Amino acid sequence: MGKNKTHFVCQECGTIAPKWLGRCPGCGAWNSMVEELIKVQGPSRNKNNPHGSPGTLAKPITEIEMQGEERSPTGCNELDRVLGGGLVPGSTVLVGGDPGIGKSTLLLSAGAKLARCGQKVLYVSGEESEKQIRLRAERIDACSDSLYLASEVDLDSVLSLIEEFGAGTVVVDSIQTVSYAELSSAPGSVSQVRESAARLVRAAKETPCALLMVGHVTKEGGLAGPRVLEHMVDAVLYFEGERGHPYRILRAVKNRYGSTNEIGLFEMTGLGLREVDNPSEMFLTQRPESTSGSTVLAAMEGTRPLLVEIQALVIAPSGMGVPRRTCLGMDPNRIALLLAVLEKKAGLAIAASDVFVNVAGGIRLVEPAADLASALSMASSFLDKPLQKGTAVFGEVGLAGEVRAVSRADSRISEAEKLGFKQVILPLGNLNRMEKVTPDLELIGVENLDETLESVF
Repeated sequence: MGKNKTHFVCQECGTIAPKWLGRCPGCGAWNSMVEELIKVQGPSRNKNNPHGSPGTLAKPITEIEMQGEERSPTGCNELDRVLGGGLVPGSTVLVGGDPGIGKSTLLLSAGAKLARCGQKVLYVSGEESEKQIRLRAERIDACSDSLYLASEVDLDSVLSLIEEFGAGTVVVDSIQTVSYAELSSAPGSVSQVRESAARLVRAAKETPCALLMVGHVTKEGGLAGPRVLEHMVDAVLYFEGERGHPYRILRAVKNRYGSTNEIGLFEMTGLGLREVDNPSEMFLTQRPESTSGSTVLAAMEGTRPLLVEIQALVIAPSGMGVPRRTCLGMDPNRIALLLAVLEKKAGLAIAASDVFVNVAGGIRLVEPAADLASALSMASSFLDKPLQKGTAVFGEVGLAGEVRAVSRADSRISEAEKLGFKQVILPLGNLNRMEKVTPDLELIGVENLDETLESVF
């Protein structure tokens, strides 16, 4: 046995330093370095194999047997959509989100639905007592005889429970509360999270069972703990939502068994999370008719078409020197770019005005296809002229004022038609490639922003 050593690890980013530093050299955080004990063991190489344990023989990739992944649907359609069809035995899923967003509620509800389908489910909580979980389960109707609860934070005890119960699905809420007794650092530290996650992932692969872990997030919105935590697991899901809005979005940022382009939409109610089957209709329910500054965007979230309302309010210069730019649900840099294009290429003296842009419903848009709808909303408010009733818009706007084609135009148009829209403004490039044209829906192809403003206003 060697001599135990210590080093210092940053609680924020996991940077390792040989001595204590007031400021982390990796992320720049102050007072984030924590001492960690390292247990150094002597060499354990085989005498017959000085390079270590015997390696596995390599084989041609064409000789490796292919097996389809057996998935277990959770009974929650929106969660299954994000996972790619359900949980895969032996897979590990990390679910992150702000405090109180509904992570525990979602996983408890999914665990109960799996249990009702005949699967044994183990729910381990290190943050709440068994009575607290039972009260929530009663409120959201998530009680089942095949759903087992345990309030435990010791890693060895959790591993023993997983081995003893032989559950098909295991939920650990949360990974930051689990601690390994042989490490001297506090629960939630970098070393504890890394070691606990590694041993839990190994147990899930050996059992095999589907492992769902809840992860805390930092004030910047990223998962707390070392970055390697996201590399250990098979899928990373983020549960998002704006304060004051009942709607929640489950988004995959990593998925080894499915696409990362899918989202799940939920509504938080007094009885728990409710799946939203028709999000487009929900987001447009309270939209004011014939009001300037309002445009309906035919967006895409993964493979799901979504109609959302983009609102803009443009006010004459207030004389404060620097005009205000407030954006909710969109990138403010993108809005600044569109304002410059409207000023230069469309001839609107809008750059000196105060501009406020909002995506109704708390949705956050990141795709460039929202450019044309955003520009039309700001121009509509500036000119105080509403768009024609029953009009949906999509398209990317370039710096030269051109309107560029975007992907999945057919799906966007079909969603608008399904909700009763009569007119769609889209890039001319998409219109020229359309194979099927609906006679009840007017399609207006545009080439540049100036032409679009003339045809609309």
